[in-house]
Amino acid sequence: MLNILYYPDNRLRTVAKKVNNVDYKVQRIVNDMIDIMYMKKGIGLAATQVDIHYRIIIVNIFELYKNCLVFINPEILYKSGKASIKEGCLSIPCQYEFVPRYERVKIKALDYNGKFFNIEANGILSICIQHEMDHLLGKMFIDYLSPLKKQRICKKLQKLNKFKK
Repeated sequence: MLNILYYPDNRLRTVAKKVNNVDYKVQRIVNDMIDIMYMKKGIGLAATQVDIHYRIIIVNIFELYKNCLVFINPEILYKSGKASIKEGCLSIPCQYEFVPRYERVKIKALDYNGKFFNIEANGILSICIQHEMDHLLGKMFIDYLSPLKKQRICKKLQKLNKFKK
């Protein structure tokens, strides 16, 4: 079973590498990511968050197991508009903040079977995809925040960690 990395773990800052071949090993990683995402009640997960540094993200805003979207080597082809919602992150538990994002994106990626596809997304799906793609670059939602907000979140996380021990 994979484990979620928690901020400020430096491995979350690792830039993910391109997947050269979608094979059984990659599909196994995706399946394990889906399991942990649902177990943790998330709507998205990047491989970086489970200490696997390949360009793989999964997203499911639909709450149905069978509707999980798999993006391998995702690239943004087009982006437009502005959007912002309070975002959270499995790697930064119990913390939510508004983050500037694009309202619409068009993404090119490989699917679970290694076939190319394009998808146009808007609203929460667009935001979730952008959030997960940031992880592949070693970036997290708190990087968009002011130093003061970031400091407050760090203090809250330190308190949470004290209670867990």
